[in-house]
Amino acid sequence: MTTSIAFLVALPLAYLVGAVPFGFVLAKTRGLDIREHGSGNIGATNVRRVLGSTLGNLCFALDLLKGAVPTLAFALLALHGTGRPSSPLGTTAAWMWLAIAVATVVGHMFPVYLRFKGGKGVATGFGALLAIWPWTTVPALVALGVWLAALKAFRMVSVASCVAAVSLPVSAVVMLAIGWPAGDLAMRAPFLIVTGALAVLVVVRHRGNLARVRAGTEPKVGAAPTPSAADSASSADRPA
Repeated sequence: MTTSIAFLVALPLAYLVGAVPFGFVLAKTRGLDIREHGSGNIGATNVRRVLGSTLGNLCFALDLLKGAVPTLAFALLALHGTGRPSSPLGTTAAWMWLAIAVATVVGHMFPVYLRFKGGKGVATGFGALLAIWPWTTVPALVALGVWLAALKAFRMVSVASCVAAVSLPVSAVVMLAIGWPAGDLAMRAPFLIVTGALAVLVVVRHRGNLARVRAGTEPKVGAAPTPSAADSASSADRPA
Protein backbone atom coordinates (compact mmCIF):
# COMPACT_ATOMS: atom_id res chain seq x y z
CA MET A 1 0.00 0.00 0.00
CA THR A 2 1.41 3.38 -0.99
CA THR A 3 1.62 6.26 1.43
CA SER A 4 -1.08 8.14 -0.51
CA ILE A 5 -3.53 5.25 -0.33
CA ALA A 6 -2.71 4.69 3.34
CA PHE A 7 -3.44 8.35 3.96
CA LEU A 8 -6.83 8.18 2.23
CA VAL A 9 -7.74 5.19 4.40
CA ALA A 10 -6.31 6.63 7.61
CA LEU A 11 -7.91 10.09 7.37
CA PRO A 12 -11.56 9.07 7.87
CA LEU A 13 -10.50 6.47 10.44
CA ALA A 14 -8.67 9.16 12.41
CA TYR A 15 -11.82 11.29 12.35
CA LEU A 16 -13.98 8.39 13.55
CA VAL A 17 -11.57 7.60 16.39
CA GLY A 18 -11.40 11.26 17.38
CA ALA A 19 -15.19 11.45 17.31
CA VAL A 20 -15.64 8.80 20.02
CA PRO A 21 -17.31 10.86 22.80
CA PHE A 22 -15.62 9.40 25.85
CA GLY A 23 -17.02 12.07 28.16
CA PHE A 24 -20.55 11.26 27.03
CA VAL A 25 -19.94 7.51 27.41
CA LEU A 26 -18.38 7.84 30.89
CA ALA A 27 -21.27 9.98 32.09
CA LYS A 28 -23.75 7.43 30.76
CA THR A 29 -22.14 4.81 33.02
CA ARG A 30 -23.39 6.98 35.89
CA GLY A 31 -26.82 7.40 34.34
CA LEU A 32 -26.24 10.99 33.22
CA ASP A 33 -26.26 12.81 29.91
CA ILE A 34 -23.25 15.09 30.40
CA ARG A 35 -24.70 17.49 27.85
CA GLU A 36 -27.44 18.35 30.34
CA HIS A 37 -25.15 19.13 33.27
CA GLY A 38 -22.50 21.71 34.11
CA SER A 39 -21.43 23.62 31.02
CA GLY A 40 -23.02 21.01 28.74
CA ASN A 41 -19.64 20.17 27.22
CA ILE A 42 -18.53 16.55 26.72
CA GLY A 43 -14.88 17.27 27.55
CA ALA A 44 -12.80 16.30 30.56
CA THR A 45 -13.20 19.62 32.39
CA ASN A 46 -16.98 19.33 32.55
CA VAL A 47 -16.82 15.60 33.33
CA ARG A 48 -14.52 16.38 36.23
CA ARG A 49 -16.78 19.18 37.45
CA VAL A 50 -19.92 17.06 37.31
CA LEU A 51 -18.68 13.54 38.09
CA GLY A 52 -15.45 14.05 40.03
CA SER A 53 -11.73 13.84 39.47
CA THR A 54 -11.51 10.09 38.80
CA LEU A 55 -13.80 10.10 35.77
CA GLY A 56 -12.55 13.54 34.76
CA ASN A 57 -8.95 12.37 34.67
CA LEU A 58 -9.94 9.19 32.84
CA CYS A 59 -11.82 11.24 30.26
CA PHE A 60 -8.76 13.46 29.76
CA ALA A 61 -6.50 10.43 29.26
CA LEU A 62 -8.87 8.79 26.78
CA ASP A 63 -9.36 12.02 24.84
CA LEU A 64 -5.58 12.48 24.72
CA LEU A 65 -5.03 8.92 23.48
CA LYS A 66 -7.61 9.21 20.70
CA GLY A 67 -5.52 12.07 19.33
CA ALA A 68 -2.14 10.45 19.87
CA VAL A 69 -2.76 6.87 18.75
CA PRO A 70 -4.02 7.49 15.17
CA THR A 71 -1.36 10.15 14.62
CA LEU A 72 1.47 7.95 15.85
CA ALA A 73 0.13 4.87 14.08
CA PHE A 74 0.07 6.68 10.74
CA ALA A 75 3.69 7.72 11.17
CA LEU A 76 4.83 4.23 12.11
CA LEU A 77 2.80 2.32 9.54
CA ALA A 78 2.60 4.69 6.56
CA LEU A 79 5.56 7.04 6.77
CA HIS A 80 8.04 4.19 7.35
CA GLY A 81 9.89 5.84 10.19
CA THR A 82 10.09 9.34 8.74
CA GLY A 83 8.79 10.55 12.09
CA ARG A 84 12.24 9.99 13.59
CA PRO A 85 14.05 13.32 14.04
CA SER A 86 17.11 11.91 12.28
CA SER A 87 15.12 11.08 9.13
CA PRO A 88 14.17 13.56 6.41
CA LEU A 89 10.52 14.53 6.32
CA GLY A 90 9.17 15.83 3.03
CA THR A 91 6.58 18.58 2.76
CA THR A 92 3.91 16.21 1.44
CA ALA A 93 4.50 13.73 4.26
CA ALA A 94 4.35 16.57 6.78
CA TRP A 95 0.96 17.71 5.46
CA MET A 96 -0.36 14.14 5.58
CA TRP A 97 0.85 13.61 9.13
CA LEU A 98 -0.68 16.87 10.29
CA ALA A 99 -3.94 16.14 8.47
CA ILE A 100 -4.31 12.90 10.44
CA ALA A 101 -3.70 14.82 13.68
CA VAL A 102 -6.21 17.52 12.75
CA ALA A 103 -8.79 14.88 11.76
CA THR A 104 -8.79 13.53 15.31
CA VAL A 105 -9.38 17.03 16.70
CA VAL A 106 -12.16 17.75 14.20
CA GLY A 107 -13.72 14.43 15.17
CA HIS A 108 -13.76 15.43 18.84
CA MET A 109 -15.20 18.86 18.08
CA PHE A 110 -17.78 17.64 15.55
CA PRO A 111 -18.52 13.97 16.35
CA VAL A 112 -20.79 12.19 13.92
CA TYR A 113 -22.05 10.07 16.82
CA LEU A 114 -23.54 13.13 18.60
CA ARG A 115 -24.90 15.02 15.60
CA PHE A 116 -21.64 16.96 15.25
CA LYS A 117 -21.97 18.65 18.65
CA GLY A 118 -18.77 17.90 20.55
CA GLY A 119 -16.07 19.27 22.78
CA LYS A 120 -13.35 21.85 22.43
CA GLY A 121 -10.49 19.61 21.39
CA VAL A 122 -7.82 20.60 23.89
CA ALA A 123 -6.94 17.15 25.23
CA THR A 124 -7.29 15.45 21.84
CA GLY A 125 -5.21 18.14 20.16
CA PHE A 126 -2.57 17.86 22.86
CA GLY A 127 -2.31 14.11 22.31
CA ALA A 128 -2.10 14.49 18.54
CA LEU A 129 0.63 17.12 18.77
CA LEU A 130 2.64 15.04 21.23
CA ALA A 131 2.72 12.24 18.65
CA ILE A 132 4.47 14.34 15.99
CA TRP A 133 8.03 14.16 17.27
CA PRO A 134 9.72 16.59 17.55
CA TRP A 135 8.08 19.20 15.33
CA THR A 136 4.97 19.64 17.44
CA THR A 137 5.89 17.55 20.48
CA VAL A 138 8.10 20.33 21.82
CA PRO A 139 5.49 23.09 21.28
CA ALA A 140 2.91 20.83 22.93
CA LEU A 141 5.10 20.32 26.00
CA VAL A 142 5.75 24.07 26.17
CA ALA A 143 1.99 24.61 25.94
CA LEU A 144 1.50 22.19 28.84
CA GLY A 145 3.87 24.25 30.98
CA VAL A 146 2.10 27.45 29.94
CA TRP A 147 -1.26 25.85 30.74
CA LEU A 148 -0.14 24.87 34.24
CA ALA A 149 1.26 28.34 34.90
CA ALA A 150 -1.86 30.07 33.57
CA LEU A 151 -4.13 27.77 35.55
CA LYS A 152 -2.25 28.61 38.73
CA ALA A 153 -2.42 32.32 37.93
CA PHE A 154 -6.05 32.60 36.79
CA ARG A 155 -7.64 29.40 38.23
CA MET A 156 -9.78 29.06 35.10
CA VAL A 157 -9.28 26.10 32.78
CA SER A 158 -10.73 27.96 29.80
CA VAL A 159 -8.30 30.86 30.13
CA ALA A 160 -5.37 28.49 30.67
CA SER A 161 -6.37 26.51 27.56
CA CYS A 162 -6.54 29.63 25.39
CA VAL A 163 -3.19 30.97 26.62
CA ALA A 164 -1.58 27.57 26.09
CA ALA A 165 -3.04 27.33 22.58
CA VAL A 166 -1.55 30.69 21.63
CA SER A 167 1.85 29.48 22.82
CA LEU A 168 1.84 26.68 20.22
CA PRO A 169 2.66 28.74 17.11
CA VAL A 170 5.01 30.90 19.16
CA SER A 171 7.03 27.82 20.13
CA ALA A 172 6.97 26.60 16.52
CA VAL A 173 8.40 29.94 15.36
CA VAL A 174 11.13 29.75 18.00
CA MET A 175 12.06 26.27 16.77
CA LEU A 176 12.24 27.65 13.25
CA ALA A 177 14.45 30.52 14.41
CA ILE A 178 16.97 28.25 16.13
CA GLY A 179 16.97 25.78 13.25
CA TRP A 180 15.98 22.66 15.18
CA PRO A 181 15.26 20.09 13.96
CA ALA A 182 16.91 20.41 10.57
CA GLY A 183 14.66 21.32 7.67
CA ASP A 184 13.99 24.11 5.21
CA LEU A 185 11.12 26.59 5.44
CA ALA A 186 8.99 24.65 2.94
CA MET A 187 9.08 21.59 5.20
CA ARG A 188 8.47 23.61 8.36
CA ALA A 189 5.64 25.71 6.91
CA PRO A 190 2.94 23.05 7.48
CA PHE A 191 3.75 22.89 11.19
CA LEU A 192 3.68 26.68 11.52
CA ILE A 193 0.37 26.90 9.69
CA VAL A 194 -1.35 24.07 11.56
CA THR A 195 -0.23 25.13 15.05
CA GLY A 196 -1.48 28.63 14.26
CA ALA A 197 -4.79 27.31 12.95
CA LEU A 198 -5.27 25.06 15.99
CA ALA A 199 -4.60 28.00 18.29
CA VAL A 200 -7.29 30.05 16.56
CA LEU A 201 -9.72 27.12 16.60
CA VAL A 202 -9.26 26.48 20.32
CA VAL A 203 -9.80 30.15 21.16
CA VAL A 204 -12.92 30.30 18.96
CA ARG A 205 -14.31 27.17 20.58
CA HIS A 206 -13.86 28.86 23.98
CA ARG A 207 -15.69 32.04 22.97
CA GLY A 208 -18.60 31.25 25.32
CA ASN A 209 -16.17 30.74 28.21
CA LEU A 210 -14.37 33.97 27.41
CA ALA A 211 -17.70 35.80 27.42
CA ARG A 212 -18.34 34.42 30.91
CA VAL A 213 -14.84 35.47 31.98
CA ARG A 214 -15.68 39.04 30.96
CA ALA A 215 -19.00 38.76 32.81
CA GLY A 216 -17.30 37.36 35.91
CA THR A 217 -19.34 34.14 35.86
CA GLU A 218 -16.76 31.64 34.61
CA PRO A 219 -16.19 28.99 37.33
CA LYS A 220 -12.75 28.81 38.90
CA VAL A 221 -10.89 25.68 39.87
CA GLY A 222 -11.71 24.74 43.44
CA ALA A 223 -14.78 26.96 43.60
CA ALA A 224 -18.36 25.71 43.62
CA PRO A 225 -19.93 26.46 40.22
CA THR A 226 -22.63 29.08 40.21
CA PRO A 227 -25.92 28.39 38.40
CA SER A 228 -25.11 30.97 35.74
CA ALA A 229 -21.69 29.49 35.09
CA ALA A 230 -22.44 25.81 35.41
CA ASP A 231 -26.04 25.31 34.30
CA SER A 232 -26.74 28.27 32.05
CA ALA A 233 -24.07 27.79 29.41
CA SER A 234 -24.64 29.64 26.17
CA SER A 235 -26.11 27.80 23.21
CA ALA A 236 -22.73 28.15 21.49
CA ASP A 237 -21.20 25.82 24.07
CA ARG A 238 -24.10 23.51 24.98
CA PRO A 239 -24.52 20.65 22.54
CA ALA A 240 -28.05 20.00 21.37
